[in-house]
Amino acid sequence: MVKAQIWDTAGQEHYRAITSAYYRRAVGAFLVYDITERQTFDNVQRWLRELRDHGDSNIVIMMAAIKSDLKHLRVVTEEDGQALAEKEGLSFLETSALEAYNVDKAFQIILTEIYHIISKKASTAQEAASTVPCQGTTINVADASGNKRRG
Repeated sequence: MVKAQIWDTAGQEHYRAITSAYYRRAVGAFLVYDITERQTFDNVQRWLRELRDHGDSNIVIMMAAIKSDLKHLRVVTEEDGQALAEKEGLSFLETSALEAYNVDKAFQIILTEIYHIISKKASTAQEAASTVPCQGTTINVADASGNKRRG
């Protein structure tokens, strides 16, 4: 069972002051843009930079394009989204809440990636704790001749 806490700032500027505090504790993030609004796609780079500047180095980031059902209003191609995601090393999906297309899949993918990273960290830490040899200093209480000191 996995519990996820989700915060949605909707890219609004008045949330920028508090988002860096959330970045530090976040283990995953969606960078979402609207295929019908080019500016939202153009802002992905800025949000990605902020995530990488303020977030954990192991944060899982997925880029999601929304409103894929509005093909007749599309201004950002799927190829543009895929190319940016590949360039930045991000997972990518186009989604539609209206058609319930890829929404569950997006959450399954990101939560699975997060789970694998956290599990890997936990097992690595456990291995390190169990394989670290005890180190200490040997103290020889005998004198140079092998006789024990008295007194």
